[in-house]
Amino acid sequence: MTLPVEEMVSHLQCLDGCQGEMVELVQRLCNQNSGTYNLDGLQVVREMLAGEYARLGADIQVCEIEPQTCVDDSGQLVTRPLGSLLHLIKRPEVRPRVLLCIHMDTVYAAQDEFQACVWEKPDRLNGPGVADAKGGLVVMLYALQALESSPWADQLGWEVIINPDEEIGSVGSASFLAERAGQADVGMLFEPLLPDGTLVSTRKGTGNFEFVFRGRSAHSGRDFEAGRNAAVACCKMMSDIWHLNERTGATFNVGRITGGAALNMVPDLAVGRINVRAVSREEQQEAERLLADLVDHYNSSEGPLEGIQVEQYGRFTSPPKVMTPEIRELQERVEMCGRWLDIEIGWRPTGGACDGNKFAAAGLPNIDTLGPRGGLIHSSAEYLLTDSLVPRAKLAALLLMSLTAN
Repeated sequence: MTLPVEEMVSHLQCLDGCQGEMVELVQRLCNQNSGTYNLDGLQVVREMLAGEYARLGADIQVCEIEPQTCVDDSGQLVTRPLGSLLHLIKRPEVRPRVLLCIHMDTVYAAQDEFQACVWEKPDRLNGPGVADAKGGLVVMLYALQALESSPWADQLGWEVIINPDEEIGSVGSASFLAERAGQADVGMLFEPLLPDGTLVSTRKGTGNFEFVFRGRSAHSGRDFEAGRNAAVACCKMMSDIWHLNERTGATFNVGRITGGAALNMVPDLAVGRINVRAVSREEQQEAERLLADLVDHYNSSEGPLEGIQVEQYGRFTSPPKVMTPEIRELQERVEMCGRWLDIEIGWRPTGGACDGNKFAAAGLPNIDTLGPRGGLIHSSAEYLLTDSLVPRAKLAALLLMSLTAN
Protein backbone atom coordinates (compact mmCIF):
# COMPACT_ATOMS: atom_id res chain seq x y z
CA MET A 1 0.00 0.00 0.00
CA THR A 2 1.36 3.43 -0.97
CA LEU A 3 1.03 6.13 1.62
CA PRO A 4 -0.71 9.34 0.56
CA VAL A 5 2.11 11.31 2.18
CA GLU A 6 1.23 14.77 0.90
CA GLU A 7 -2.40 14.33 1.90
CA MET A 8 -1.45 13.11 5.38
CA VAL A 9 0.97 15.97 5.96
CA SER A 10 -1.59 18.45 4.66
CA HIS A 11 -4.17 17.11 7.11
CA LEU A 12 -1.84 17.96 10.00
CA GLN A 13 -2.52 21.62 9.38
CA CYS A 14 -5.47 21.05 11.73
CA LEU A 15 -2.89 21.31 14.54
CA ASP A 16 -1.57 24.68 13.42
CA GLY A 17 -2.69 27.35 15.83
CA CYS A 18 -3.21 24.85 18.68
CA GLN A 19 -0.14 25.81 20.70
CA GLY A 20 -1.97 28.29 22.91
CA GLU A 21 -4.65 25.83 24.01
CA MET A 22 -2.08 23.07 24.43
CA VAL A 23 0.01 25.27 26.71
CA GLU A 24 -3.09 26.27 28.68
CA LEU A 25 -3.93 22.59 29.27
CA VAL A 26 -0.37 21.82 30.34
CA GLN A 27 -0.55 24.62 32.88
CA ARG A 28 -3.89 23.44 34.28
CA LEU A 29 -2.56 19.90 34.67
CA CYS A 30 0.71 21.04 36.25
CA ASN A 31 -0.88 23.48 38.68
CA GLN A 32 -2.70 20.50 40.23
CA ASN A 33 -0.26 18.41 42.20
CA SER A 34 -0.26 14.73 41.31
CA GLY A 35 2.69 13.32 43.18
CA THR A 36 2.64 9.53 43.16
CA TYR A 37 1.32 9.27 46.71
CA ASN A 38 -1.09 12.22 46.48
CA LEU A 39 -4.14 10.08 45.76
CA ASP A 40 -6.58 13.00 45.98
CA GLY A 41 -4.51 15.05 43.55
CA LEU A 42 -4.18 12.11 41.17
CA GLN A 43 -7.95 11.69 41.17
CA VAL A 44 -8.44 15.35 40.22
CA VAL A 45 -5.94 15.06 37.36
CA ARG A 46 -7.46 11.77 36.22
CA GLU A 47 -10.91 13.38 36.07
CA MET A 48 -9.49 16.34 34.16
CA LEU A 49 -7.90 13.98 31.66
CA ALA A 50 -11.04 11.87 31.33
CA GLY A 51 -12.94 15.00 30.39
CA GLU A 52 -10.35 16.04 27.81
CA TYR A 53 -9.89 12.57 26.30
CA ALA A 54 -13.66 11.98 26.14
CA ARG A 55 -13.72 14.02 22.92
CA LEU A 56 -11.95 11.11 21.17
CA GLY A 57 -15.06 8.94 21.39
CA ALA A 58 -13.24 5.97 22.93
CA ASP A 59 -14.48 3.61 25.60
CA ILE A 60 -13.06 4.98 28.88
CA GLN A 61 -12.55 2.99 32.06
CA VAL A 62 -10.98 3.72 35.43
CA CYS A 63 -9.01 0.69 36.62
CA GLU A 64 -7.68 -0.04 40.08
CA ILE A 65 -4.09 -1.22 40.38
CA GLU A 66 -2.18 -3.25 42.93
CA PRO A 67 -0.83 -1.50 46.05
CA GLN A 68 2.89 -1.00 46.51
CA THR A 69 4.67 -3.39 48.86
CA CYS A 70 7.87 -2.10 50.45
CA VAL A 71 10.00 -2.33 53.57
CA ASP A 72 9.63 0.40 56.19
CA ASP A 73 12.35 1.67 58.49
CA SER A 74 11.41 -0.93 61.10
CA GLY A 75 12.15 -3.72 58.62
CA GLN A 76 8.50 -4.67 58.16
CA LEU A 77 6.74 -5.28 54.86
CA VAL A 78 3.99 -2.70 54.41
CA THR A 79 1.60 -1.83 51.60
CA ARG A 80 0.79 1.63 50.27
CA PRO A 81 -2.32 2.30 48.18
CA LEU A 82 -1.78 3.78 44.74
CA GLY A 83 -3.98 5.79 42.41
CA SER A 84 -6.18 4.40 39.63
CA LEU A 85 -5.24 4.35 35.97
CA LEU A 86 -7.21 5.62 32.99
CA HIS A 87 -7.75 3.17 30.12
CA LEU A 88 -9.22 4.05 26.72
CA ILE A 89 -9.96 1.73 23.79
CA LYS A 90 -11.00 2.64 20.25
CA ARG A 91 -11.69 0.14 17.45
CA PRO A 92 -10.17 -2.89 19.24
CA GLU A 93 -11.19 -5.14 16.33
CA VAL A 94 -9.00 -3.24 13.85
CA ARG A 95 -5.37 -4.12 13.13
CA PRO A 96 -2.78 -2.85 13.48
CA ARG A 97 -3.41 -1.90 17.08
CA VAL A 98 -1.33 0.76 18.79
CA LEU A 99 -0.85 1.06 22.53
CA LEU A 100 -0.17 4.66 23.62
CA CYS A 101 0.96 5.33 27.16
CA ILE A 102 2.20 8.02 29.52
CA HIS A 103 1.91 8.63 33.24
CA MET A 104 -0.01 11.25 35.19
CA ASP A 105 2.07 11.12 38.39
CA THR A 106 5.07 13.31 39.14
CA VAL A 107 7.97 13.14 41.56
CA TYR A 108 6.75 16.27 43.37
CA ALA A 109 4.87 15.52 46.59
CA ALA A 110 1.87 17.48 47.81
CA GLN A 111 4.15 19.09 50.42
CA ASP A 112 6.78 20.14 47.88
CA GLU A 113 7.36 23.87 47.48
CA PHE A 114 7.37 23.43 43.68
CA GLN A 115 3.67 23.56 42.83
CA ALA A 116 2.95 26.02 39.99
CA CYS A 117 4.04 27.04 36.50
CA VAL A 118 6.12 30.14 35.84
CA TRP A 119 7.21 31.60 32.51
CA GLU A 120 11.00 31.86 32.34
CA LYS A 121 11.05 33.06 28.73
CA PRO A 122 8.31 33.50 26.09
CA ASP A 123 8.77 29.88 24.93
CA ARG A 124 10.12 28.29 28.13
CA LEU A 125 7.69 27.24 30.86
CA ASN A 126 8.95 26.13 34.26
CA GLY A 127 6.68 23.91 36.34
CA PRO A 128 6.19 20.55 38.09
CA GLY A 129 5.73 17.90 35.42
CA VAL A 130 5.67 20.29 32.44
CA ALA A 131 7.98 17.93 30.53
CA ASP A 132 7.72 14.77 32.61
CA ALA A 133 5.11 14.05 31.63
CA LYS A 134 2.09 16.36 31.52
CA GLY A 135 3.39 17.90 28.35
CA GLY A 136 3.42 14.36 26.96
CA LEU A 137 -0.21 13.86 28.00
CA VAL A 138 -1.17 16.90 25.93
CA VAL A 139 0.93 15.90 22.90
CA MET A 140 -0.67 12.43 22.95
CA LEU A 141 -4.18 13.90 23.15
CA TYR A 142 -3.71 16.25 20.21
CA ALA A 143 -2.00 13.58 18.09
CA LEU A 144 -5.02 11.31 18.59
CA GLN A 145 -7.38 14.17 17.81
CA ALA A 146 -5.57 14.71 14.51
CA LEU A 147 -5.83 10.99 13.72
CA GLU A 148 -9.50 10.79 14.61
CA SER A 149 -10.37 13.75 12.37
CA SER A 150 -8.51 12.18 9.43
CA PRO A 151 -9.78 9.89 6.63
CA TRP A 152 -7.50 7.10 7.90
CA ALA A 153 -8.85 6.80 11.44
CA ASP A 154 -11.00 3.72 10.76
CA GLN A 155 -7.93 1.80 9.58
CA LEU A 156 -6.24 1.80 12.98
CA GLY A 157 -7.19 0.44 16.39
CA TRP A 158 -5.70 2.04 19.46
CA GLU A 159 -5.78 2.15 23.21
CA VAL A 160 -4.36 4.51 25.81
CA ILE A 161 -3.03 3.80 29.29
CA ILE A 162 -2.44 6.74 31.65
CA ASN A 163 -1.00 5.28 34.82
CA PRO A 164 -0.46 6.86 38.26
CA ASP A 165 2.74 5.17 39.44
CA GLU A 166 5.45 5.34 36.76
CA GLU A 167 7.68 7.50 38.93
CA ILE A 168 8.07 4.61 41.40
CA GLY A 169 8.60 2.03 38.65
CA SER A 170 4.94 1.33 37.78
CA VAL A 171 4.96 -1.29 40.52
CA GLY A 172 1.15 -1.35 40.74
CA SER A 173 0.32 -1.04 37.04
CA ALA A 174 3.07 -3.36 35.72
CA SER A 175 0.84 -6.41 35.25
CA PHE A 176 -1.81 -4.32 33.46
CA LEU A 177 0.82 -2.79 31.17
CA ALA A 178 2.24 -6.21 30.32
CA GLU A 179 -1.17 -7.71 29.62
CA ARG A 180 -2.22 -4.87 27.29
CA ALA A 181 1.19 -4.80 25.59
CA GLY A 182 0.59 -8.42 24.62
CA GLN A 183 -2.53 -7.35 22.68
CA ALA A 184 -0.86 -4.60 20.63
CA ASP A 185 1.37 -4.39 17.57
CA VAL A 186 3.18 -1.10 18.24
CA GLY A 187 3.86 0.93 21.39
CA MET A 188 4.09 4.72 21.59
CA LEU A 189 5.09 6.43 24.84
CA PHE A 190 5.20 10.16 25.43
CA GLU A 191 8.11 10.69 27.79
CA PRO A 192 9.95 13.95 27.00
CA LEU A 193 12.69 14.19 24.43
CA LEU A 194 16.19 14.37 25.78
CA PRO A 195 17.23 17.99 26.41
CA ASP A 196 19.21 18.17 23.15
CA GLY A 197 16.13 17.14 21.16
CA THR A 198 17.13 13.55 20.47
CA LEU A 199 14.97 10.50 21.14
CA VAL A 200 15.95 7.53 23.29
CA SER A 201 17.16 4.44 21.46
CA THR A 202 17.85 1.98 24.29
CA ARG A 203 17.46 2.14 28.06
CA LYS A 204 19.14 0.52 31.01
CA GLY A 205 17.05 -1.68 33.23
CA THR A 206 16.52 -0.65 36.82
CA GLY A 207 15.72 -2.32 40.11
CA ASN A 208 15.38 -1.22 43.72
CA PHE A 209 16.51 -3.52 46.51
CA GLU A 210 16.12 -3.37 50.28
CA PHE A 211 18.22 -5.23 52.83
CA VAL A 212 17.08 -5.70 56.43
CA PHE A 213 19.84 -6.42 58.95
CA ARG A 214 18.95 -7.96 62.29
CA GLY A 215 21.41 -8.25 65.17
CA ARG A 216 21.12 -8.15 68.96
CA SER A 217 20.56 -5.12 71.15
CA ALA A 218 22.69 -4.54 74.24
CA HIS A 219 23.76 -1.73 76.57
CA SER A 220 26.85 -0.13 75.08
CA GLY A 221 28.45 0.24 78.52
CA ARG A 222 27.39 -2.69 80.68
CA ASP A 223 27.08 -5.42 78.03
CA PHE A 224 28.70 -4.17 74.85
CA GLU A 225 30.21 -7.53 73.88
CA ALA A 226 26.82 -9.23 73.95
CA GLY A 227 25.50 -6.93 71.23
CA ARG A 228 25.47 -7.64 67.50
CA ASN A 229 25.56 -4.32 65.66
CA ALA A 230 23.12 -4.33 62.74
CA ALA A 231 24.09 -0.78 61.74
CA VAL A 232 27.75 -1.73 61.32
CA ALA A 233 26.76 -4.80 59.31
CA CYS A 234 24.54 -2.67 57.11
CA CYS A 235 27.24 -0.08 56.45
CA LYS A 236 29.81 -2.78 55.74
CA MET A 237 27.59 -4.59 53.25
CA MET A 238 26.53 -1.33 51.59
CA SER A 239 30.24 -0.61 51.11
CA ASP A 240 30.70 -4.08 49.61
CA ILE A 241 27.78 -3.39 47.25
CA TRP A 242 29.30 -0.05 46.24
CA HIS A 243 32.54 -1.82 45.32
CA LEU A 244 30.61 -4.13 42.98
CA ASN A 245 30.81 -1.19 40.58
CA GLU A 246 34.47 -2.19 40.10
CA ARG A 247 33.57 -5.75 39.11
CA THR A 248 30.75 -5.45 36.58
CA GLY A 249 29.23 -3.10 34.03
CA ALA A 250 26.08 -2.70 36.11
CA THR A 251 25.87 0.31 38.44
CA PHE A 252 25.04 -0.02 42.13
CA ASN A 253 23.92 3.11 43.96
CA VAL A 254 23.58 3.04 47.74
CA GLY A 255 20.66 5.37 48.25
CA ARG A 256 19.60 5.25 51.89
CA ILE A 257 20.62 3.71 55.22
CA THR A 258 18.52 3.78 58.37
CA GLY A 259 18.93 2.18 61.78
CA GLY A 260 19.77 2.63 65.41
CA ALA A 261 18.14 4.57 68.22
CA ALA A 262 19.74 5.68 71.51
CA LEU A 263 23.50 6.15 71.29
CA ASN A 264 24.08 3.98 74.36
CA MET A 265 22.43 0.97 72.69
CA VAL A 266 23.95 -1.49 70.23
CA PRO A 267 21.44 -1.29 67.32
CA ASP A 268 19.71 -4.54 66.50
CA LEU A 269 18.11 -3.33 63.27
CA ALA A 270 19.20 -1.45 60.14
CA VAL A 271 17.88 -1.14 56.61
CA GLY A 272 19.91 -0.40 53.48
CA ARG A 273 18.35 0.57 50.15
CA ILE A 274 20.01 0.54 46.76
CA ASN A 275 19.25 1.09 43.07
CA VAL A 276 20.83 -1.06 40.37
CA ARG A 277 21.07 -0.29 36.63
CA ALA A 278 22.01 -2.78 33.90
CA VAL A 279 22.39 -2.38 30.14
CA SER A 280 21.49 -5.98 29.20
CA ARG A 281 19.64 -8.99 30.56
CA GLU A 282 22.99 -10.73 31.07
CA GLU A 283 24.27 -7.78 33.09
CA GLN A 284 21.03 -7.75 35.09
CA GLN A 285 21.35 -11.45 35.90
CA GLU A 286 24.97 -10.99 36.95
CA ALA A 287 23.98 -8.11 39.26
CA GLU A 288 21.22 -10.22 40.81
CA ARG A 289 23.66 -13.09 41.35
CA LEU A 290 26.27 -10.84 42.97
CA LEU A 291 23.71 -9.45 45.43
CA ALA A 292 22.43 -12.93 46.28
CA ASP A 293 26.00 -14.11 46.87
CA LEU A 294 26.64 -11.21 49.24
CA VAL A 295 23.51 -11.98 51.25
CA ASP A 296 24.48 -15.65 51.48
CA HIS A 297 27.98 -14.66 52.61
CA TYR A 298 26.71 -12.35 55.36
CA ASN A 299 24.28 -15.02 56.57
CA SER A 300 26.87 -17.80 56.60
CA SER A 301 29.05 -18.89 59.50
CA GLU A 302 32.02 -17.49 57.55
CA GLY A 303 30.37 -14.08 57.28
CA PRO A 304 32.22 -10.91 58.34
CA LEU A 305 30.04 -10.36 61.42
CA GLU A 306 28.81 -13.19 63.65
CA GLY A 307 25.19 -13.12 64.82
CA ILE A 308 23.82 -10.99 61.95
CA GLN A 309 20.97 -12.03 59.67
CA VAL A 310 20.21 -10.29 56.38
CA GLU A 311 16.93 -10.39 54.45
CA GLN A 312 16.76 -9.15 50.85
CA TYR A 313 13.69 -7.65 49.19
CA GLY A 314 13.06 -5.96 45.86
CA ARG A 315 13.67 -6.77 42.20
CA PHE A 316 14.28 -5.32 38.78
CA THR A 317 11.02 -3.54 38.02
CA SER A 318 12.12 -2.55 34.51
CA PRO A 319 14.30 -4.96 32.50
CA PRO A 320 16.77 -3.40 30.06
CA LYS A 321 15.31 -2.15 26.79
CA VAL A 322 17.76 -3.34 24.13
CA MET A 323 17.81 -2.78 20.40
CA THR A 324 15.93 -5.35 18.31
CA PRO A 325 15.19 -5.51 14.56
CA GLU A 326 11.56 -4.64 15.30
CA ILE A 327 12.48 -1.54 17.32
CA ARG A 328 14.96 -0.45 14.66
CA GLU A 329 12.28 -0.84 11.97
CA LEU A 330 9.96 1.36 14.03
CA GLN A 331 12.73 3.92 14.47
CA GLU A 332 13.17 4.05 10.71
CA ARG A 333 9.46 4.77 10.36
CA VAL A 334 9.81 7.68 12.80
CA GLU A 335 12.79 8.96 10.82
CA MET A 336 10.72 8.77 7.64
CA CYS A 337 7.90 10.76 9.28
CA GLY A 338 10.48 13.27 10.49
CA ARG A 339 11.76 13.80 6.95
CA TRP A 340 8.22 14.41 5.70
CA LEU A 341 7.79 17.10 8.38
CA ASP A 342 11.32 18.53 8.16
CA ILE A 343 11.96 17.44 11.76
CA GLU A 344 15.47 16.23 12.50
CA ILE A 345 15.43 12.85 14.26
CA GLY A 346 18.39 11.66 16.32
CA TRP A 347 18.83 8.81 18.78
CA ARG A 348 20.99 8.00 21.77
CA PRO A 349 20.87 5.58 24.70
CA THR A 350 20.04 6.60 28.26
CA GLY A 351 20.49 5.15 31.71
CA GLY A 352 16.94 6.08 32.70
CA ALA A 353 14.07 3.60 32.54
CA CYS A 354 10.40 4.08 31.68
CA ASP A 355 7.37 1.98 30.80
CA GLY A 356 8.93 1.43 27.37
CA ASN A 357 11.21 -1.06 29.15
CA LYS A 358 8.16 -3.02 30.23
CA PHE A 359 6.60 -2.93 26.77
CA ALA A 360 9.84 -4.22 25.25
CA ALA A 361 10.04 -6.99 27.86
CA ALA A 362 6.51 -8.01 26.81
CA GLY A 363 7.68 -8.20 23.19
CA LEU A 364 6.10 -4.93 22.04
CA PRO A 365 8.36 -2.74 19.86
CA ASN A 366 7.99 0.85 20.97
CA ILE A 367 9.24 4.41 20.73
CA ASP A 368 9.21 5.95 24.20
CA THR A 369 10.20 9.62 23.79
CA LEU A 370 7.43 11.05 21.61
CA GLY A 371 6.67 13.83 24.08
CA PRO A 372 7.78 17.48 23.92
CA ARG A 373 11.22 18.91 24.41
CA GLY A 374 12.26 19.99 27.88
CA GLY A 375 14.81 19.32 30.56
CA LEU A 376 16.04 19.41 34.16
CA ILE A 377 13.26 16.96 35.04
CA HIS A 378 12.92 15.78 38.65
CA SER A 379 14.04 19.17 39.88
CA SER A 380 12.46 22.53 40.65
CA ALA A 381 14.10 23.82 37.47
CA GLU A 382 12.10 21.47 35.20
CA TYR A 383 11.12 23.25 32.00
CA LEU A 384 9.16 22.77 28.79
CA LEU A 385 9.95 24.37 25.43
CA THR A 386 6.39 25.21 24.45
CA ASP A 387 7.14 25.62 20.75
CA SER A 388 7.83 21.86 20.61
CA LEU A 389 4.24 20.87 21.47
CA VAL A 390 2.67 21.20 18.01
CA PRO A 391 5.60 19.70 16.04
CA ARG A 392 5.70 16.68 18.33
CA ALA A 393 1.94 16.20 18.10
CA LYS A 394 2.29 16.30 14.31
CA LEU A 395 5.09 13.74 14.38
CA ALA A 396 3.10 11.35 16.57
CA ALA A 397 -0.06 11.84 14.49
CA LEU A 398 1.82 11.18 11.24
CA LEU A 399 3.38 8.06 12.76
CA LEU A 400 -0.11 6.84 13.64
CA MET A 401 -1.41 7.57 10.15
CA SER A 402 1.58 5.86 8.54
CA LEU A 403 0.78 2.66 10.43
CA THR A 404 -2.47 2.34 8.50
CA ALA A 405 -0.36 1.15 5.55
CA ASN A 406 0.58 -2.07 7.40
